[in-house]
Amino acid sequence: MEKLSDKTNAVLLERFGKDSIIALATAIDNKPFVRQVDAFYENGAFYVLTHALSGKMKQIEQNPTVAISGQWFTAQGIGENLGYFGKSENLRIASKMRDIFSSWIDNGHNNFDDINTCILRIRLTEGILFSNGARYEIDFT
Repeated sequence: MEKLSDKTNAVLLERFGKDSIIALATAIDNKPFVRQVDAFYENGAFYVLTHALSGKMKQIEQNPTVAISGQWFTAQGIGENLGYFGKSENLRIASKMRDIFSSWIDNGHNNFDDINTCILRIRLTEGILFSNGARYEIDFT
């Protein structure tokens, strides 16, 4: 397994540095759950706009170990609730979300006055990336 390199990071940014649909898996009491989420990749992590009271966030609160999959990439990571979308500590990432998710973020589905509207960060720990016929086993730690 190799550390994240400039080459593999560039592939991840090309594929996921924009609004991307990925599968997000959680598990509680040895029971797996999977769903598709809108996310984008930056610096070894995926970011998702969600709601703190959603099933996925309740599951992550109990067991933060998660897995993701999309576009010839699978990985494990740690799910972290960064808290309310509008708090000052989230200003940079929230601004990036507004830009990347601009086609749907203000469609009425999200309530930005609700303090439970939050940012989920999936901090990657390890993954497997396929690109141009090569397999890369990546250590993100």
